[in-house]
Amino acid sequence: MNEQNQALNHTGPTGPAPEKAAPRVLIVTAVDAEKEAVLRGLGDHPAGMFDVIAGGVGPSAVAASTAATLALAAAAGVQALAQGATAPAGPDAAQSSAASPGPLAGTGLTPAYSLVVSAGIGGGFPGRADVGSLVVADAMVAADLGSQTPDGFLSVDELGFGSSRVAADAELAARLRHELQRAGHAVSGGTAVTVSTATGTAETAAELLRRVPDATAEGMEGFGVATAAKQFGVPALELRAISNAVGPRDRDAWRIKDALDALQAASSILREVLTS
Repeated sequence: MNEQNQALNHTGPTGPAPEKAAPRVLIVTAVDAEKEAVLRGLGDHPAGMFDVIAGGVGPSAVAASTAATLALAAAAGVQALAQGATAPAGPDAAQSSAASPGPLAGTGLTPAYSLVVSAGIGGGFPGRADVGSLVVADAMVAADLGSQTPDGFLSVDELGFGSSRVAADAELAARLRHELQRAGHAVSGGTAVTVSTATGTAETAAELLRRVPDATAEGMEGFGVATAAKQFGVPALELRAISNAVGPRDRDAWRIKDALDALQAASSILREVLTS
């Protein structure tokens, strides 16, 4: 991230090369309430650095929204370059894209974003992420992507059809957790599991922990956002503010407002981490 934030000041054959624009960050929430909380936290952020979208509920909807946004931004960057504008991102993003299979591979397009963040509220596994706390995930896992068998659940990895896990940007995740802790917030790491059906029973919660022993938080979008980002060669993070315990469904115990307030506060720290 630091290298991408440095301007390129070398001299080309026709004079000084134009400075490259600061890298942009795409933040993807599920719904508008989460989006507004993030925007309040970002406040008067540097112009053009952050884009925040509400991509929809569930891994499929949000993956489609994220991929469409990334593709349109990359295409817009090419059009701007053709008109003499500066490049939308630093060289590291371009190298990452070239090394990763996906829509940009072999197209000559450069990702317009240097980072994609899945942000929102979600469930916390008791004893690992308490209600009102925050989770900055080390990885995003599609916990119900696979097949039921007479001997139990088999993940898509075990079936040999791909991977259900996307690693977060480890260095940035660790830094964000550190800064959140310094600001007085309760924050955990671990894995954020993505499901298409939110957990509502103790049995399902226990089954998720059997599948993903280091699960800390549950959401419905993280893996979809991270998969889209990976396809474009862009690193990803997942940030969750915990509104309820993963387990028996109890709407009376949910603390959605508190979780949105925590998401707002965490977004402010995220801005500081990414702009410092």
